[in-house]
Amino acid sequence: MALRPYRSVLYIPGSKERALEKARELAADAIIFDLEDAVAPEEKDRARDLLAETLRTTDYGRRARIVRINGLDTVWGRKDALAFGAHEGADALLLPKVNRAADLDDLAGRAPGKPLWAMMETALGMLNAAEIAAHPALQGMVMGTNDLAKELGSRFRPDRMALQTGLGLCLLAARAHGRVIVDGVYNAFKDDEGLRAECEQGRDMGFDGKTLIHPLQLDITNAAFAPSDAEIDLARRQIEAFSAAQAAGQGVAVVDGKIVENLHIVTAEATLAKARAIAEGV
Repeated sequence: MALRPYRSVLYIPGSKERALEKARELAADAIIFDLEDAVAPEEKDRARDLLAETLRTTDYGRRARIVRINGLDTVWGRKDALAFGAHEGADALLLPKVNRAADLDDLAGRAPGKPLWAMMETALGMLNAAEIAAHPALQGMVMGTNDLAKELGSRFRPDRMALQTGLGLCLLAARAHGRVIVDGVYNAFKDDEGLRAECEQGRDMGFDGKTLIHPLQLDITNAAFAPSDAEIDLARRQIEAFSAAQAAGQGVAVVDGKIVENLHIVTAEATLAKARAIAEGV
């Protein structure tokens, strides 16, 4: 699990000055400053310059600052990598449509030492998720569920049945290699109940958080991916009970009629660490 919270990861177009300014005040754990899908071709060069200057002069506080560059196979991608590979205002670079680990090699060479994130949005990327997650420069993975659904030719379902294989493969890969992983966007930004249900599904699966397309989605997402009061209380009681059991020479404890072993304590401690990180604004 990521210690630094990534409950809410908000996309902000790199070409929109007002949006870039407003992002300083939003309760997002991380911001993806987007130079790819959110920027029209004729605006790409201006957006790159605008974002570079904005990140140089603007304080975004505790929020993680991730720049989604254009693909390196485009006329803009290499310029993006050059502009932000050593930019102190960019915490990480996000590469779109990563199909295999080798796709990250070129970017890593152009941005030495900069943490990389991978957009997981193709069928080939799903099949190669484990090798992508193992890349030494990789810090996190972002599910691109819209592009994945398009490539699969799947229909929208509230349960996201068609996407479950891909979501699961990427989640397994991220956990196996200790990477952050955030779920895809929910398109209907005024549908609070639909968003809440999809957040709960992603949280139950084990995602660290969710990518968002609108600030209206922040409150629901932050709440869904934060430990609840009941979870925090249970974690504390499990730790206390297990400590008492160990002091008495026993290997297990019982809390609320359920066995508590060492593996439950690892989860309980992670829950409390995440709650502290959120409260402290890490």
